[in-house]
Amino acid sequence: MNKVNLEIIGLTYSESSTGAYVLVLGDKNSRRRLPIVIGNAEAESIAVGIEKHKNGRPHTHDLFLRFAHEFGVQIMEVVINRFRDGVYYSMLVCKQGDDLTMVDARPSDAIAIAVRVGCEIYAYESVMEEAGIIMDDMDEPTNDGPEDDNNINKVQNEPDLELLTLNELEDLLQMAIDDEDYQKAAQIRDEIKSRSL
Repeated sequence: MNKVNLEIIGLTYSESSTGAYVLVLGDKNSRRRLPIVIGNAEAESIAVGIEKHKNGRPHTHDLFLRFAHEFGVQIMEVVINRFRDGVYYSMLVCKQGDDLTMVDARPSDAIAIAVRVGCEIYAYESVMEEAGIIMDDMDEPTNDGPEDDNNINKVQNEPDLELLTLNELEDLLQMAIDDEDYQKAAQIRDEIKSRSL
């Protein structure tokens, strides 16, 4: 399966969900972005890992890496391999001797580990197609693909709003408002309203 190499673009507090953050990953070779809603503890751990800050005592992700090191396990890469019902799934690709093993992990935990070891972060192309969004030069969604009569105003590669949870919709709504993309915000708002009927 084709993999897309990602980098961390940003980590921002979610105004719409208490204690939640939005981790934005970007395709290194295009303007596609993958927004993932994560918890406060995971956001803090990712930020600490990016800054290479050393704590007095090891946090959970540091402990995991120390454990892996003690048993000769290398973290080779992180792969976001699935997007289902508004939830992302990922795996850690680990190597011990000549054996490769894939370990299921939440993307937030996998990325917190990846920033500590400096390994690559990937997503399957199918995940990018389903959940990714395309940003133009002004950091606003754009539609570079052919127009479809039934979908003229839909952003290319925008996640299917019906598959997202209410919290994820609220986070996307806040992001659309912050980006002044009011057309997208209206679509998200309509989806939220339809669920309260």
